[in-house]
Amino acid sequence: MTHPRIILIETSTSLCSTAMLEGNEITARRESSTPRAHAAMTAVFIQEMLSERGLKSADCDAVCLSMGPGSYTGLRVGSSTAKGLCFGGGIPLIATGTLDILCAQAIEEGLPEGCTHIVPMIDARRMEVYTAVYDSAGVPLSEVSPAVISGPESVPSQARGAGGILYIGDGVGKCEALLGGEGRWFRQECPRADSMKNPALKEFNAGNFRDIAYFEPFYLKDFVATVSKKLF
Repeated sequence: MTHPRIILIETSTSLCSTAMLEGNEITARRESSTPRAHAAMTAVFIQEMLSERGLKSADCDAVCLSMGPGSYTGLRVGSSTAKGLCFGGGIPLIATGTLDILCAQAIEEGLPEGCTHIVPMIDARRMEVYTAVYDSAGVPLSEVSPAVISGPESVPSQARGAGGILYIGDGVGKCEALLGGEGRWFRQECPRADSMKNPALKEFNAGNFRDIAYFEPFYLKDFVATVSKKLF
């Protein structure tokens, strides 16, 4: 099936975002950046979209979840909502990485002239981010990894010395002063469900369906412990 109907769920950051993909078109979307909106609004948003399109969950071909890394609570809410829809509608679950979504979002919005690499960054804590490196076509060049940003040398090696880098995500704002310079661009934004279109279609058409009962989000929450300066 090349033109599926897929419910898209993105709850990995402070933005609670859902969308409906029908064929190659986003036909409905909902978003809220209200604090703690995920638990209260994710299922409501999906029901509103289904009603708007005159659909039930069983009329869809899959649910696609943004699986992380990101907020533990947000990912849990998204996962439980997606599983409920899949079980209730008898439809499969697919999932795509949150950094893949940010990369797709950057390309969809348009890359700056001279950009050769995309480095999405999801905020973790203090100066920590979850990150990876992609080329300008969206091909991953590194594994997803945690990083403590202290300067250009702290980004994945595949981006060091690159000609033009676009940093995108909710973690770039705190890093801009350390990573800025010529040929460096920054977009402080959260991943959105409507940007899941191409990653979701890729997973669906490849038949990468997940085990609904045993699926767990990709938390990637283990960082190397550091000693607080407040102790000295």
